[in-house]
Amino acid sequence: MFKQFINNLNGNEVYMLFSLLIFFVFFIVATVVLIRMKKTHVNYMSSIPLNTEFEDHN
Repeated sequence: MFKQFINNLNGNEVYMLFSLLIFFVFFIVATVVLIRMKKTHVNYMSSIPLNTEFEDHN
């Protein structure tokens, strides 16, 4: 079935298929990185905006 689909592709469909592949690969890699990230790092990064004090440099 896939061979028939690939054989009937014109030039434009190849670009669309390639962009779809890049889209899925990007989000799969992003998901793997987020799953493997340490929880302590996530907690540290999430608390940064709350712990900083803005200084007036005027």
